[in-house]
Amino acid sequence: MNPPLTAPDVHHVRAAEGWMELGCRDEAELELGRVSVLNRHHPDVLETEWSVTAARMDWNRGVVIGELLVTLYPERANGWLHRAYALRRADNGGLSRARESLLPAPEQFPDEPVIPYNLACYAAQMGELDEARKWLRRSVAVGRFEKIKAMALADPDLAPLWDEIRLWKRAQLA
Repeated sequence: MNPPLTAPDVHHVRAAEGWMELGCRDEAELELGRVSVLNRHHPDVLETEWSVTAARMDWNRGVVIGELLVTLYPERANGWLHRAYALRRADNGGLSRARESLLPAPEQFPDEPVIPYNLACYAAQMGELDEARKWLRRSVAVGRFEKIKAMALADPDLAPLWDEIRLWKRAQLA
């Protein structure tokens, strides 16, 4: 467990998060720049920096931040998700690299439904529909059925499975 951020760094991170909620990436970045060198790799700082980077669609930097999170804080599922999300979009990335980077995570985070959900998206986009179905069933097994079904029906990555997903009943997937 990491020690909580203390003043003034905690205020800079909260301010950056506030700026992001307002859609002000430049201001958020300025606030993060005020965080002390000692805390630059604190997970809360890295998470906020990833949000700013994602808003800028700087996926190459997003991969670097995601890799830092996975390396320094492997117990945090978000690092694994952030890295894979950025890898999918980064130069020299793609679906295959994103999937490969996320494949170890379901065993480490068996109760995190977003990990198998994202793996389902990658598989569907790669034309591996049976694999996508398997990951979606796993996501539903640990997540909220209604929420995952709604997300899946709104997610263009899963369009090849929309006809099936529309017919889902909770009992079928148990």
